[in-house]
Amino acid sequence: MKIRSNRILVLAVLGGPCVSWSLSSSGPNSRKSFLSSGATSFLGGIMLVGGSSESCEAKENSKKDIGISNPRFIESELEMKYGETKDGNPRTRGVLVRRFTGDSTPFTFPVTPIRLVKEWPEEPPFGGQDFQRADETDDGSFYAVPRFVYHIDEPAVASLTQYYRNNIPPKSNILDICSSWVSHYPLEFKETMGRISGTGMNQFELIANDQFNDYKPKNLNIDPTLPYADNEFDVVTCVVSIDYLIHPIEVLKEVRRVLRPGGKVIISQSNRCFPSKAVNMWLQMNDRQHLELINGYLQYAGGFKAPRQAFDITAKVPSDFGDNNPMFIVEAIKE
Repeated sequence: MKIRSNRILVLAVLGGPCVSWSLSSSGPNSRKSFLSSGATSFLGGIMLVGGSSESCEAKENSKKDIGISNPRFIESELEMKYGETKDGNPRTRGVLVRRFTGDSTPFTFPVTPIRLVKEWPEEPPFGGQDFQRADETDDGSFYAVPRFVYHIDEPAVASLTQYYRNNIPPKSNILDICSSWVSHYPLEFKETMGRISGTGMNQFELIANDQFNDYKPKNLNIDPTLPYADNEFDVVTCVVSIDYLIHPIEVLKEVRRVLRPGGKVIISQSNRCFPSKAVNMWLQMNDRQHLELINGYLQYAGGFKAPRQAFDITAKVPSDFGDNNPMFIVEAIKE
């Protein structure tokens, strides 16, 4: 990695051609100018059972001043050079991206507990058709082109960022699975955490994730094992991606293996997805049922304390903002 006039140059080799990424940063920008994604949105019902709402705003308690001076957005220019081998056709492609920091927003962040009530049978009741997908072609092809976009809106991102800030202790070693160019961690995590690692489908997106200390591309639908040692991490996160896993129980067994005793997994979910790549039974469920399903996955993975916890962390937005994406958490602690 070389620093050139506030640019970060990252070199990667994928199957031969040399690919370079150049990142530069500038100040915050308005929400209107953000280049948002057009991922399909599925709206499902939500039923909250038990629990009471508690305020979890970013500037409360001991973390009151953290993030108060952060910009709302960070703009970066990503530049890819490829075809630079002796037999290649060198060319360059660039893209302007804006990253949400989760701070300096007009939103508030309540946390409402959701009681998980479904009783799962002793053996998993799932059939092969439950994990089938409309598009069964190679996931590597589907994710081959990097997507430097968001698949959830700014309030959902900000609510997750604030949840992480309030629930992941300093000096933790963190693993983000099914990751991409952003992990939604607070900006200070790069300095306050012990280590941040990531796995995901697209190496270019992982290269662009500036919060990682290290990363390993991995297709968990082909091989659900995680390329890490036992008891290596304090926290594992998975953001709006468990609906794409065709071996979710096996992956969560691996999550349990790489977590230290007392470590936790934080699985976040909204109501947006690539419907062609989400598993069949997920598409037939609403938000409430998704949380119960994730809890079932954790039960069958074994080794996580019961009961697991679930929360609605959907941000409250100003009245003129319009509709915003919901955001939910299922959290489990390794025994």
